[in-house]
Amino acid sequence: MTESQWRDQFAEEARAERPDLALLCLLIGAEAQGARDGTGIDTAQIELDRLAGLVPYRPGGPLAWARAVGELLGERCGFRGAPADYQRLESSLLHEVLRRRRGLPILLSVLWMEVARRAGAPVYGVALPGHFVVGFGEPGAEPLLADPFDGGRVLTGTDAALLVAGATGAPLDPSMLHPASPLDIVLRILNNIRAWAAARPEQSGVALWAVELSLLLPSHPARLRYERAQLLVQRGEFVQGAAELDAYAEVVDAVDRGAAEQMRREAQRARARLN
Repeated sequence: MTESQWRDQFAEEARAERPDLALLCLLIGAEAQGARDGTGIDTAQIELDRLAGLVPYRPGGPLAWARAVGELLGERCGFRGAPADYQRLESSLLHEVLRRRRGLPILLSVLWMEVARRAGAPVYGVALPGHFVVGFGEPGAEPLLADPFDGGRVLTGTDAALLVAGATGAPLDPSMLHPASPLDIVLRILNNIRAWAAARPEQSGVALWAVELSLLLPSHPARLRYERAQLLVQRGEFVQGAAELDAYAEVVDAVDRGAAEQMRREAQRARARLN
């Protein structure tokens, strides 16, 4: 498949009534790899199904589910994270997390969720500030949280509060425990990839495709268009970058004329670099 076809599939799935989280994550991996066929996606889906088949059949309530999935994935299979994983792009790619058994909290949480869901567990993602975890039980009930980055350790209320305080310095708010939607999770993954690439100027190509996939989501920050324009200019695609700056300036002009004029000047400078 071509890059365009992968992106068409990503955009179509993102707009589905019930977006498939695993598929969206695997399509991000296909983009990262420059994959030409769906073999890697099929292999990863088969592995998720295989792991789900190893979970005990309906072990009980939320705590029993959390322990059963944690025992399988965290203890028997060794899926967990470490500080060094934040320095690797592979830690944000689901197929690589399945292969390496290492990843960022949000990707390990996606793995936990997808395996548990296939096994029949009531499970959802919880986007705590700075640290993604998994909730077991029905949304709206008292959540039972587990931390896949720590091998699936079941969290007490104090544990969750300490995670939030460590990341933000603020107390845990009940609103932070609401289930994260699949598209919110995908956008957060792409944000992590953009942040990884931003710290590595030589990886501007990674930053660009992460921005472009984010723009395919039904809801995304409008400023991503400006970021895309800047990346195009940074990569020497001056005409395309200038056109994007001008187009975004038209959008911004209605609310911030000064910012719009600044973008038009940036577009002029980009075109001047062609000479």
